Amino acid sequence: MEPIGDEIAYDQERLQQFVRGQARAHGLSRRSLLRLLALATGPVATVAASAGPARAGTPGIPTIVKPLPPEVFTVRGTNAETNFQALAGLGRNEPASHFFVRNHTATPNLDAASWQLRVFGDGLRGAPSVTEAVTFDYHDLRRMPARTVDAVVECAGNGRSFYATQQGQAVTGTAWRLGAVGQARWRGVPLSTVLRRAGITDAAVDVMPQGLDDEYVADGVNLGRVRRPLPVAKALDDVLLAYEMNGAPLPPDHGYPVRLIVPSWVGIASIKWVGDIEVSTRPLLSPWNTQFYRLFGDAWPGGASPPLTTQVTKSAFELAWNATLRGGTSRRVHLTGRSWSGRGRVTKVEVSTDATATWRPARLLDRPAPDQWVRWEYDWHRPTLGPAVLAARATDETGATQPTNVALNTQGYLFGAVVLHPVTVT
Repeated sequence: MEPIGDEIAYDQERLQQFVRGQARAHGLSRRSLLRLLALATGPVATVAASAGPARAGTPGIPTIVKPLPPEVFTVRGTNAETNFQALAGLGRNEPASHFFVRNHTATPNLDAASWQLRVFGDGLRGAPSVTEAVTFDYHDLRRMPARTVDAVVECAGNGRSFYATQQGQAVTGTAWRLGAVGQARWRGVPLSTVLRRAGITDAAVDVMPQGLDDEYVADGVNLGRVRRPLPVAKALDDVLLAYEMNGAPLPPDHGYPVRLIVPSWVGIASIKWVGDIEVSTRPLLSPWNTQFYRLFGDAWPGGASPPLTTQVTKSAFELAWNATLRGGTSRRVHLTGRSWSGRGRVTKVEVSTDATATWRPARLLDRPAPDQWVRWEYDWHRPTLGPAVLAARATDETGATQPTNVALNTQGYLFGAVVLHPVTVT
């Protein structure tokens, strides 16, 4: 990731280039982008931003294909949140059966035999227009040198509900707790390999993948298919065009036949069901890096942050909310959980059993690794019977530690504060 100062400059430059006719915006009006430019470069009195409701699936077509047993998932509209207690006793990589689902519309029914990836744009060698494409089919990708990575994928809004329940602040969007995150083993082709075979040039600045799911309608406006540009430096770095999850073909809900995996970045960057990739010599804009997936609010200069990139540090107990715990005759409660960060390896986890008044170190069960979470455990000795509030906080290799509170943003992204988890000991 570029340093934040560079990201701000890059973002403001792309908006200025739009005004000068040097950047292209997909599905956005000139009026909306001029408003965003004002937010990014000058003071504003108020900021109003709404993510809008997710559209229901097409009648007769399920929004989510796989089973959603209530002991594993909490269904939230077109989405399914993993109940963290369902991860207890599982390995570091989570089975697809337990992996959360974030859908803007409905899981599409796609066939690998007819699937094609179109790579196009004026950032390709010899491209006379943005309409002509280099194509790759599923077998083309399977024949290329493959790479396997273990990586977390996390929705930018994971933890959003705690803005309201812990900080008393109203935000828009799906009211996730902490289960809009998962880790799996992904196998596929580096995006850089495909871009180079397609003929990417040194003049390219942005790469924009687009999914094959239905067009997304928010507040009565059709925003088109989900798409979000990546700076070319990130696209050529560690991004994967994945076709396997945990050693098997991707399940439909998780991007079959091919999806992007963008390690450490917010989940919207890991486009599912990818079908098109535009390579451009001019900055590209879409609703998913302008209208959504920025931090809007008074805490940011001008009222808006640059587009979101890396995730923040988080921790979760493998416990139900308001769980009842039995101290047993030994008066000991064994607690487990997971912590992760998009900024670097998690190196330390601490647990509090008294609503953050005191902290004790947890034992890490995994070797810290980039882009992955770590499992941990803590033995709570001689707990007092009755209600209690647990908390866990992680520190990563950059020194970032989960804070007590985080600044409000109107769409409720990147909640990284310590979460207060109520339980009762009997």
